[in-house]
Amino acid sequence: MKKYKPYIIEILIALAVGGLSAYLTKNSMETFNSLVKPPLSPPSYLFPIVWGILFVLMGISAGMIYKKSGSVPFIYRLSLIVNFLWSIIFFNMEAYLFAFVWLLLLLVLIILTIIEYSKIDKTAAYLQIPYLIWVCFAGYLNFFIWYLN
Repeated sequence: MKKYKPYIIEILIALAVGGLSAYLTKNSMETFNSLVKPPLSPPSYLFPIVWGILFVLMGISAGMIYKKSGSVPFIYRLSLIVNFLWSIIFFNMEAYLFAFVWLLLLLVLIILTIIEYSKIDKTAAYLQIPYLIWVCFAGYLNFFIWYLN
């Protein structure tokens, strides 16, 4: 069990960030569903599924890094905070342009996390790539939601 502890802890941290974010923004879903959305917008039910998978991958990746180095880079922890705050900015504050700029910050942090992870464990770095791709897609959605609304 001890060898799995870093993975369990890191997965739980990532899922807690996502879960708390979802909980705090749940009352904004009606407004979100009424927005004009760009082409390629997935159905609303897909978001929690994708984010759940991504948070698990992020946690596994962080667990791998912890096992090899004894800690997780601060840049990753900061990206979790920025990710959490993006949801509040976008959904609760409805500050779509600011949320897009905030998302650009998140993209930079994810890239820096991948760079840091690649110095320690290439597989852990690769596990961050789906997160990077999804956040790029979220940037597309965020930008056009701002533009169209």
